[in-house]
Amino acid sequence: MHGKTTYFIPLVFTGIIESLGKVSDLKKEQENLHIVLESKLASELTIDQSLSHNGVCLTVVGIDGDTYTVTAVHETLNKSNIGHWKLGDLVNLERAMKIGDRLDGHIVQGHVDATAIVTRIVEDAGSWLFSFKYEPREDRILVEKGSITVDGVSLTGFNATENSFDVAIIPYTYDNTRFHTYQVGSIVNLEFDVIGKYVARLMPS
Repeated sequence: MHGKTTYFIPLVFTGIIESLGKVSDLKKEQENLHIVLESKLASELTIDQSLSHNGVCLTVVGIDGDTYTVTAVHETLNKSNIGHWKLGDLVNLERAMKIGDRLDGHIVQGHVDATAIVTRIVEDAGSWLFSFKYEPREDRILVEKGSITVDGVSLTGFNATENSFDVAIIPYTYDNTRFHTYQVGSIVNLEFDVIGKYVARLMPS
């Protein structure tokens, strides 16, 4: 008699933003932050479902009409821009990828590696050029024309250095994500390509 084989399917995102949410309430409880967001996705969510919020994977713990609640723990607040959120802020939202869906962006885990600062915004013939700077580290690898996730958005980075890069943003992405809210000095979440992180881990020190 053979036992049933169980396969573990990791939770992944694609970096293609589904919708914008709006922060409607923030409640601090010891080291945790409970966040209530208004979103058209709320009616389609379930308790314990995972969503990417500006690239941070958070679990739904409550639903009430067109709002839902997630909780960010101390570690998440320290490593992301969530601690800077204010009432009315817009948040990039993406539900986890379904098995069999097209991978239109790249493999995104929803685990923020670092935050970055917007250093330049240039409008150029109907598109926008954004420049970002972050603290360098060996496992923060971005190759020229490689994949990078900015606040949950899958993008191609160029002019890459050990601590900076540029991205070009088309009008659709600009209008339908948080990019239209950014100013020089804005803080964003970064997730580097998971393949690059594995390569960095395997390289001799």
